[in-house]
Amino acid sequence: MKTVDRNTPAVGIDLGTTYSVVAYLDAQGHPETLVNAEGERLTPSVVFFDDEEVIVGREALKAFARLPERAAECSKRDVGYKVYHKVLQGKYYPPEVIEAYILNKLRQDAAQQIGDFSQVVITVPAYFDEVRRKATQDAGYMAGLDVMDIINEPVAAALAFAYEAGFLSEASIPSRPERILVYDLGGGTFDVTVMEIRGHEYVTLAIDGDVRLGGWDWDQRLVDLVAEAIIREHGFDPREDVRAWGKLWSLCEEAKRTLSVRPRATISFEYQGRTAEIDVQREQFEAATQDLLDRTRFTTTQALKAAGLTWAEIDRVLLVGGATRMPMVRRLIRDLVKKEPEVSVSPDEAVALGAAIHAGWLLGKAQGNPPRFRIRNVNSHSLGVVGIDPLTRRPRVGTIIPRNTRLPIIAKRRFKTHRPNQRSILVRIVEGESPNPEDCCSIGQVVIRDLPLNLPKGWPVEVIFHYRANGRLRVKIRVRHMEQDIVAEFRRERALTKELLDGWRRFISGKEPTDYE
Repeated sequence: MKTVDRNTPAVGIDLGTTYSVVAYLDAQGHPETLVNAEGERLTPSVVFFDDEEVIVGREALKAFARLPERAAECSKRDVGYKVYHKVLQGKYYPPEVIEAYILNKLRQDAAQQIGDFSQVVITVPAYFDEVRRKATQDAGYMAGLDVMDIINEPVAAALAFAYEAGFLSEASIPSRPERILVYDLGGGTFDVTVMEIRGHEYVTLAIDGDVRLGGWDWDQRLVDLVAEAIIREHGFDPREDVRAWGKLWSLCEEAKRTLSVRPRATISFEYQGRTAEIDVQREQFEAATQDLLDRTRFTTTQALKAAGLTWAEIDRVLLVGGATRMPMVRRLIRDLVKKEPEVSVSPDEAVALGAAIHAGWLLGKAQGNPPRFRIRNVNSHSLGVVGIDPLTRRPRVGTIIPRNTRLPIIAKRRFKTHRPNQRSILVRIVEGESPNPEDCCSIGQVVIRDLPLNLPKGWPVEVIFHYRANGRLRVKIRVRHMEQDIVAEFRRERALTKELLDGWRRFISGKEPTDYE
C-alpha cells in the first residue's frame, strides 16, 4: 500500500445501479454520509449526454424522463461487457467509462466538503465476478481515484451495523458469535450474504445473488401495469415511444415509493394532448411482482443452505438497498426468519458508511495502527481453467478454486501438455459452476511461448491462482525444468487497455496517468 498522509480522509463509495452514496470518517472517526452539490445524500447513477456536455446525477435523471435515448441508466448492470447496451449520440461507450463519469461527479462533490482526495474504497455486489470487479477498479482509475480496495456491499453494511451496535469498540465485543444474514436488494442487483461476527472477525460463510434483479425490475413491472391500463382506456401504448416510456418510467418510480408507505398511488400521465389518471393498488403491484420476490426467496434459501445453517440459527437480518423498504420484502423476511429486520442503519447509506469504515482501517494500517477488525471473505463463483478431457477429448473446465472458498487463497492444479515437443501453452481462465466452458464466463487467457525443446507429451504444467480477498486474481504458470516460474497478468477479453484507461482518465477527471496494475 502507498504511504499516506495522516490527514488523508477515509472515503467510501457505494457505486449503485440507480443511486450512489459517498461517506467519510469525521475527525472523531464517526462515519458520515456526504451530500452532493445539490444538497442530497443520494446521487442518481444516471449520465446524460447533452452534445459536448456530460451531466450526472439529479439533472441527468430529469433529462432522462424527457430524452431517455440520450441518457445512460443502470450502467452497473452492463459492467463486465465490452460496451453499454445503448448507443449514445452515435457512440458505444464501455460501461466502466459511464461508471467513471458517476465516480468523477461523486469525487468532485465530496472534495468541496472534505478537500481533495484520491484514495477510496468502492463497494460492489458480493456476487460480482472477477471481470466486473476489475472493471469497477478501472472506473475508479478513470475518475482520478486510487482504489485502495474493493469490498462487498453486504460486508460493508455489516460493518456499518457493527459500528452502530458498538461491536467495533474494545468494550462491546459480542459475548458470543453473531450470525447475520444480509439481504441486499438494490436498484439493479440482489445479493444475500450469510456472515458471522466472531469478536473482531467478520467472517463470510456463504454468498449468493442475482446481478440482473433489483428495484429497477419492480419499476418496469409497474410501468407495464400502468401501460396496460392506458391501452384499455385510451387505446395507445406509451412504451412504443421512447420519450413517452421515459416519462412514464419516471412517474412509476415515484409511485413505487408511494406504494411503500400508502396502500394506493395515482399516476397522472400526459402525452401529446392525452391525459390518463391511473390508480394502482398496492395489492395489484405486489401481485404483478410476486415472481421477482420469489426469486429473492429462492436465492436467500440457497445461501443459507450453503452456509450450513437453519433459520433458527440466524441472529439478525440486515436489510440493505432502497428496494427493501417495500412492505412485501419485510413480510418475506418475517416469514422466513421469524424475526424483525434490523433498522438501526439506513438501508440507502449503510454500504457507503461501511466502506468508509473499511477505508479508515486501511489508512490506519498503512500508518502502523493496530487493526480494529478483520474481514474474511469467500469467493462468489468458481474459478478454473479450460483443459482437454483425456477420455472424451473435449474441452472441460478444471476447477481450481471452488465457489464459497475462504479468501485470500493460493491454489494450484496440474495439467499436462497434449502433444510431443509442444512449444506453447494457451491457458484459458473461466469463472462459473458448469464443467462446460461454453456455460461459464470467460475471463481471459495466458499464452506461454518458447517452452524447452523436445518436451514429451504429458509434461506437467502447474497453473497457480492467487485469489485476493477483494476478488482480484493473479496467475502463475510453472513448467518443470524451466529456470523460473512464469508470472503472467493474463489478457482480459473485455478489459480496456492501459492506453485507453489513461486517455479516459485525462478526459474525465483531468488527472495525469499513474502507475496502475
